[in-house]
Order: sequence, then C-alpha cells, then structure tokens
Amino acid sequence: MQLFRRRKKLDPFLEDPSLTVDYKDAAMLSRFVSERGRILSRRLTGLSAYNQRKVAKAIKRAQHLGLLPFANS
Repeated sequence: MQLFRRRKKLDPFLEDPSLTVDYKDAAMLSRFVSERGRILSRRLTGLSAYNQRKVAKAIKRAQHLGLLPFANS
C-alpha cells in the first residue's frame, strides 16, 4: 500500500514578489482568516514565519480600523 504525502504549501508572498502584506487590502487578508474570524496557522496557510508575523499584525490592524470583522457570526 502506497502512502500519500501532502504537498507542502508554498508561501504566496515568496512565489510572487509583487504581492505585499498591506493592512488596507482586506480581500487579500481575508484569505488568512477563518470563517469564525480567527487567524489561520502557518500549517494551513503555508506562510513562512516572517510573513506569518506580518500577516497577523496586518490582520489585527485591519480589525481595529474596522476593515475586517473581529468575528463572523
């Protein structure tokens, strides 16, 4: 029986250098937030540690400015 390995997700910010983490880009940040409004982990998103920290900070900024909801109900 052959075991299947999951392919490692690649960091979208490393693949496309034109992409940047920006707290004003709610559509891009919503890719890294769950349906419940929680920030997704690196294991699910495939982000590097550096970019995960930048995305988390940008999401928190956007939430405080009202661009992203704190929790989706």
